[in-house]
Amino acid sequence: MHLSIKKLYTEISSLITDFVQLLGRLEIKSKAKIIEFLNQQETGRICSIDKDGFPQIIPMNFVYTNDAIYMHSHPRGEKLENITKNPKVGFEVDQSLEFLPSYFTSPTDASQADTLYVSVVIKGKASLVSDPKEKTMVLNELMKKYQPEGGYEKLTMHMPVVEEVAIIKVIPVTIRGKYKIGQHMDKKTRLAIAKKILERKTPTAKNTVRMMGVKITKDGLEISEEPSW
Repeated sequence: MHLSIKKLYTEISSLITDFVQLLGRLEIKSKAKIIEFLNQQETGRICSIDKDGFPQIIPMNFVYTNDAIYMHSHPRGEKLENITKNPKVGFEVDQSLEFLPSYFTSPTDASQADTLYVSVVIKGKASLVSDPKEKTMVLNELMKKYQPEGGYEKLTMHMPVVEEVAIIKVIPVTIRGKYKIGQHMDKKTRLAIAKKILERKTPTAKNTVRMMGVKITKDGLEISEEPSW
């Protein structure tokens, strides 16, 4: 009995170690990759606390620049009232890359279903920008992000719109990024999953396979790089 308990303890310890190691592999360690991901996404979600203590989550256009998240807003509204009373906020951005059906790895076990994804969660302090120069910079950065093809004149700080809109600034206290794009798989498994993703023919399949570090060639699939962020 003593030996059985010792064996069970060893197996549990091994499982815990494997789980902790997996969590480490899922964490984005490169700040540059986090910033790159943030500015590739169109929508982020800011969470503030309302007067009754409830979290309020609002989807927003945003840009990350000068080590801060910036959003433009109507000059009046509940989220601005929340931020004025309590500047502590959350901000989240995510991209669901690909759902992996359970039958990719098991003919019957539903628990094998998985999702490839990237997400960033920020805890920070929000404020309303009053400096016209900073507001103008933010509005131009937003235009650059969302209308990169141009076709407009840059805003100047003397334009009425600069005064008419509110700019929310979130200075991060903590930034955590997580991703699952195949970096937790061995090369053989990653290639097999990439093949099945392509066979499923979803609209995102080719982009997902590329992010997994898998290259499509005339001779088939091959590992082009390690998806290490």
